[in-house]
Amino acid sequence: MSGTSAGSAAAPCRFAHYFVICGIDTETGLEPDELAALHRWLEADRQGRDPDTAPAGENFEQSPLKRTFKSKVLARYPENVEWNPFDQDAVNMLCMPKGLSFRTQADQREPQFHSFIITKEDGSRTYGFVHTFYEEVTSPQICSAMQTLYQMHNAEQTNATSSSSSSSSSMDSLASSLDDGYSPTSSSSSSLSRAAGSYDSSRDTLYVSKALCLITPMPFMHACRRFLAQMHSAVIAATTPPLPLESYVYNILYEVPLPAPGRSLKFHGIYEPIVCQRPGPGELPLADFPLAEAFALLGVENLVQVFTCTLLEMQILLYSQDYQRLMTVAEGITTLLFPFQWQHVYVPILPASLLHFLDAPVPYLMGLQSKEGTDRSKLELPQEANLCFVDIDNHSIELPEDFPQFPNKTEFIQELTEVLLSFGISANTGAPPRTRSSPGSTSSTPGRERKSATLRQLEDDGRNGNLAGEELVVLELLQGNATLERLQALTKRTGVTVARVDALRAGVKSQPTEGQGNQIGGEEEELRNAKLNVQLREVFASRFTTMFADYESFVIQSAPDLESWLTNREQMHNFDKASFLSDQPEPYLPFLSHFIETQMFATFIDNKIMSQWEEKEPMLHVFDTRIDKARLYNIRAPSLRSSCYQRCSILKESAQAIEKRLMKIDHTAIHPHLLDMKIGQGKYEQGFFPKLQTEVLNTGPSINKWCHKATTAQRRKDRHRQQTEHLTLDNDLKEKYMQEARSLGKNLRQPKLSDLSPAVIAQTNWKFVEGLLKECRMKTKRMLVEKMGREAVELGHGEASITGLEENTLIASLCDLLERIWSHGLQVKQGKSALWSHLLHYQAREEMLAQQADSPAPHILERRKSDSSIAMPSLRVSLIQDMRHIQSMSEIKTDVGRARAWIRLSLEKKLLSQHLKQLLSRQALTKKLYKRYAFLRCEEEKEQFLFHLLSLNAVDYFCFTSVFTTIMIPYRVVIIPIKKLSNAMTTSNPWVCVSGELGDSGIMQIPKNVLEMTFDCQNLGKLTTVQLGHDNAGLLAKWLVDCVMVRNEITGHTYRFPCGRWLGKGVDDGSLERVLIGELVLPSGEDDSARACRTPPLQRSPSQGRRISITSLTGRDTKLNSAQIQEGIGEAVNNIIKHFHKPEKERGSLTVLLCGENSLVAALEQFFHHGFKSARLFQKTVFVWDFVEKAVAYMESADQMGDLQETTEAMKMTCQSLCHYFNAINSTSRNIGKDGKFQLLVCLGARDRLLPQWLPLLVECPVILQMYEDTAMLRDPSTLNTLISVLETLHDFSITLEASLVKGINL
Repeated sequence: MSGTSAGSAAAPCRFAHYFVICGIDTETGLEPDELAALHRWLEADRQGRDPDTAPAGENFEQSPLKRTFKSKVLARYPENVEWNPFDQDAVNMLCMPKGLSFRTQADQREPQFHSFIITKEDGSRTYGFVHTFYEEVTSPQICSAMQTLYQMHNAEQTNATSSSSSSSSSMDSLASSLDDGYSPTSSSSSSLSRAAGSYDSSRDTLYVSKALCLITPMPFMHACRRFLAQMHSAVIAATTPPLPLESYVYNILYEVPLPAPGRSLKFHGIYEPIVCQRPGPGELPLADFPLAEAFALLGVENLVQVFTCTLLEMQILLYSQDYQRLMTVAEGITTLLFPFQWQHVYVPILPASLLHFLDAPVPYLMGLQSKEGTDRSKLELPQEANLCFVDIDNHSIELPEDFPQFPNKTEFIQELTEVLLSFGISANTGAPPRTRSSPGSTSSTPGRERKSATLRQLEDDGRNGNLAGEELVVLELLQGNATLERLQALTKRTGVTVARVDALRAGVKSQPTEGQGNQIGGEEEELRNAKLNVQLREVFASRFTTMFADYESFVIQSAPDLESWLTNREQMHNFDKASFLSDQPEPYLPFLSHFIETQMFATFIDNKIMSQWEEKEPMLHVFDTRIDKARLYNIRAPSLRSSCYQRCSILKESAQAIEKRLMKIDHTAIHPHLLDMKIGQGKYEQGFFPKLQTEVLNTGPSINKWCHKATTAQRRKDRHRQQTEHLTLDNDLKEKYMQEARSLGKNLRQPKLSDLSPAVIAQTNWKFVEGLLKECRMKTKRMLVEKMGREAVELGHGEASITGLEENTLIASLCDLLERIWSHGLQVKQGKSALWSHLLHYQAREEMLAQQADSPAPHILERRKSDSSIAMPSLRVSLIQDMRHIQSMSEIKTDVGRARAWIRLSLEKKLLSQHLKQLLSRQALTKKLYKRYAFLRCEEEKEQFLFHLLSLNAVDYFCFTSVFTTIMIPYRVVIIPIKKLSNAMTTSNPWVCVSGELGDSGIMQIPKNVLEMTFDCQNLGKLTTVQLGHDNAGLLAKWLVDCVMVRNEITGHTYRFPCGRWLGKGVDDGSLERVLIGELVLPSGEDDSARACRTPPLQRSPSQGRRISITSLTGRDTKLNSAQIQEGIGEAVNNIIKHFHKPEKERGSLTVLLCGENSLVAALEQFFHHGFKSARLFQKTVFVWDFVEKAVAYMESADQMGDLQETTEAMKMTCQSLCHYFNAINSTSRNIGKDGKFQLLVCLGARDRLLPQWLPLLVECPVILQMYEDTAMLRDPSTLNTLISVLETLHDFSITLEASLVKGINL
């Protein structure tokens, strides 16, 4: 085809690829819109009715003037472009998203402009710019058809009024909001007609919509808008245009090139020249949609919130009557993402036939046209748990719950507001954002409020440039007054400014200059818009330059070449997230930890890695250049880790670059000229767009200067590629890898707009199912790898790679994934959370069955038992019980919150997979709630999904306990004596106090002769210690306790607190109270193989073995040698140092490291016991505390005798401190026994940095000769010095002791 060859070489550098005309095909006449019929079929399917019984064909309930009819692409020039094949269905659908609309002379027929975007499956974009106007219908057949339809509609109306109307389903409003004709501005016009939507062919003139469209490779919106407006002006003008219209179309298609980067271009419209410019290689990419309008429509704060949702890849739905507003906001937001790019479904204008895409269980950014007067509360959307709803016309937004704020949001908004004000634009439009948790967020507005809202909207709506009513009147008066206009022009020339008028004018939205005249005003407006656009974008770009100034340091370059990188892409870690986060200021973390998990960030890092082997992606190139420049000026270094706000410093330069280009035009395109065409065809008739001559417009010029340059460059590129091809991968294979690598983690990137048969929709849903399964596999794998990586560190392998913050982010994203899976293919949506809705259905059903059977709801016995099964009664596993726990939590107010809490609880209990399996086992319920294509009804995928979730049982999560810190939790305590009868024989009154990371229970009396009790208490977090004691009353006041078990009755976590000692006077070390250190118990039933692959226990308490070997004759053989003891001390100190190097929120319990197994106290006890003459035959056991007591007594007597006079002042102070601490511990009211006192002395000495000073004093006491062998480590000077230097390393940290340890000590 000649058209193909004509433009092919030039296409990449042509300004426009196609000129398209859409409208009514007079030959086929009025056809009902097939897409509207498909839409009704989808609606029936969505509502669970049989789609095949949906009414076919005509819809007579609506007035024919309000109905949609099929539009067609009437002509396109050229026929095809090799580089950008013409997609007829998509272009037709987006040029006229509602099909044809009809009007009569009584209706408003203002021309409309809107733009659209076609995103191909590879992510490349083509832009369309559409000018829609109304043309008189001259075909008598169409007029009579419309008359007939109107009569049938009247008859239908008469019948309908007699019969009652049927009830509408929850999804109908979504349909009805899209059934109206495209009339964004027809607010009051309908009142003009005699009867709304009436038509009588004898007296009314019928008009039909027609669209002129330019399809371009780049978004030159202003230029295209002006060209199309001039084209329309030429059609309706009384005089014929200077040249035939073909000349202008031919000129823009073939003779106007794209401006070169960094250059401006002037080309000629019909009446006046049009100027456009393109940013240079170091500037922000081209964006021509007016950002000022997006800010005016939403308000600065709302826009920043929507921008944040976009960065976090939530589902974003824009809602407006006006297509161009949808496009302006969508393009505005995606433009501001630089250097990142939106990676998911992007449909700024969603045609009615594609409504099922709102079901997509993936992140999306879509625009939905609203019907005038449609109430938001009636709009039921398939899923809202993670939705950001943007009501553009009412300037309001609704945000998802649990939404992190953008860093430095207040200062950021302030800076943007100042930029807007400097251009005279008020920035405080927009209602305050609402989150879904607010109870009234979707209630309908009462009449009076709605009325005032409408008045307000009319007065200072974005369409009126956001000026208040009074100012607008003044401006209109000034604009309409020729004298004032001349006066103003004069003042401008003489350098005087009329400030008030300028400020007013600055507030007005740019309008395209239509017709002749006012050209200078239009160009000034365009320059102002371009300058404002770039300055606003620079403020956003500057935030990212600051936040990611050091991102390169954390990129992991692990592959030797592109091929191996692409092959192992899925297994590789490309970015050191933990280190990056640890380097960021604390306030940034909630946002950044979510953002670095997104697909857009992953793609950005992938592009960075690939730039080693291939040309840098342009946006990355610009971003890296900016970072290098900032580094050159050393902006970042002093503010590292500082959350200080840095303002953008290049606003002036960026605006000047644009001004310079627009003021001094670099290139002027060839003028339109007469073409070699037949005379007399395409006769001019005012008000009608002529039929253009195809032969002329389908063939471009045979040779063209700039097209020749481009082909030479292309040939050069091709040669280079062929030379390198044999060195690299086979190109096709590489391309395939590239696509796979780029699409990793994405589900369905873009819906296909053209083919919309039910089979294609089914295939789309199948892609969703596959995508969800893949996402689930990757998320669970990531959670496991990160968590196990962290615990491997605790076992001494490698480096930690996850933070508590990051873990929380991963769990939040798992909750989001489950919500998306549960909302895929829902029959009818109920409530904001699809998962919680399903759980409630299940609960109601089970409770009903239980009542019928008159038995409690089914329970499965949980395997969670303590080691001695007689001790702790088993906890029942019950999905319903876990739901009741969540339902009783008054802190959670919304269904989405309840679903997330339930997921966290199930994950912590290692029951998530089991619970969901049980939920889905009720197949009748699943069938009732879900359509046949839903993820939850795909058996094989569902099984794999549950298996992936089961893998999470391999690690321990505390994601419920650590998040819901204020809730009341029931705890169960069981005391296990060594001798069965020892508790029953005790006459004393026992008590217990349980402590955790979040607080303690207070002292609770245990009823006499009872081994088990339950108590309710505010969440204690992970449990750390139990204090157990009695009051020594009665004759049998001795108690031998094996251990204490404590269980959290909601999460099922059971802790064991080993004791293995006596409590009583005159037995063991005389203690009436012991502080026991806890360890988390493994659920029994996990055999050795399961233990091998699960997490290491988080905490360990001192084992009986250790305690007994210290204090009794048994177990003496297990004594360690000096090397082992020194190693134990080193390890204990090392663990404490590691503890302080972790982020504060992730440190866990210090008490365990001080007093548990392998702790500092345990290691020092071993040290003091080495060579200790403790037990002599027929004499009572001697404890280390006895040695300390004698040493202190010696020091005190020496002090009184004056023997310490010769010692240094420092030595004297140390002596006094040791005696002071010893006496404080000895005189405490607590009966903690001798070992307990020694433990306390070590802990206090470590806390107050005195321990290394006390040791030499103890060694120098003569008492040591009586109580220690010559070989004892304590008597070896070099060993002692080593110990002192090791203990001194703890002085860098401030040790805080748990209240349960230091209670009652008065220093």
